[in-house]
Amino acid sequence: MTLEQLRIFVAVAEQEHMTRAAETLHLTQSATSAAIAALEERHAVRLFDRVGRNIKLTTAGKLFLIEARAVLSRASAAEVMLADLAGLKRGSLSLAASQTVGNYWLPQLMHRYRSRYPGITLDLKIGNTEQVAGWIQDGSADLGFIEGAIDEPTLSMRAIAEDELALVVGASHPWAAKRAPKRDEMKAASWVAREKGSGTRHVFETALAELGLAAGDINIVLELPSNEAVRGAVIAGAGATVMSRLVAENTLKSGALAALKVPLPPRSFFLLRHKERHVTQAERELENMIGKPNRA
Repeated sequence: MTLEQLRIFVAVAEQEHMTRAAETLHLTQSATSAAIAALEERHAVRLFDRVGRNIKLTTAGKLFLIEARAVLSRASAAEVMLADLAGLKRGSLSLAASQTVGNYWLPQLMHRYRSRYPGITLDLKIGNTEQVAGWIQDGSADLGFIEGAIDEPTLSMRAIAEDELALVVGASHPWAAKRAPKRDEMKAASWVAREKGSGTRHVFETALAELGLAAGDINIVLELPSNEAVRGAVIAGAGATVMSRLVAENTLKSGALAALKVPLPPRSFFLLRHKERHVTQAERELENMIGKPNRA
């Protein structure tokens, strides 16, 4: 059994499709199929059920997937350690971020880092806060960036920036000309929010609590999976929302959105890492570039 066979098996298991897995790995379909067949023949076990053109993991395959990922994670850690010794002349750093920090705050930092260390490859995946924490826990990412604190004992968390929040409505909304809506008006209004599990949704509910409103007090008419979708719905007049000024900035300047004079506490962006994993030199240098918490 080789690491290459394990990588192919994991890719096929994740894609549930031989051709798509081969494309992901930049291999031919025949080489991918041969690697899976060799594993199954060598160990006399069926890892996949072939159903038409699709494939599904068997019970044995599901159990083997856990072990295969663990082995690949350890092999990756060994490669990282060796790259560390090269003094940042080459290597890679895998980042994960929730949407606001990933789309509006982190790209500038990544650009600065790559300019200083062109030999280090950076990759970034974006999800909600719960997904980012999960990726750090299972080793899919080295460092995570999230909006709002989480309670997870296996992860260390450090505040790295502050983000200003705003209660915003579309230009055609009745509140657009107001300085601040009253509590009863907010209870009667329509609201647009991110999905549960996102850092933005958590801070949305926290911000409303600061105004004396519980989540059950308001009428959420739309729950959407991205900041951009929320912003678009609010511009269209679907309702009010609380969002980062980083997300709203350009549309506030254009007049498509209006920010109300409602005092809201800032939220923090946090850096996540796994407490038990080796801290590489590449990671340390990225943290050094972040420095102390600053206003976003």
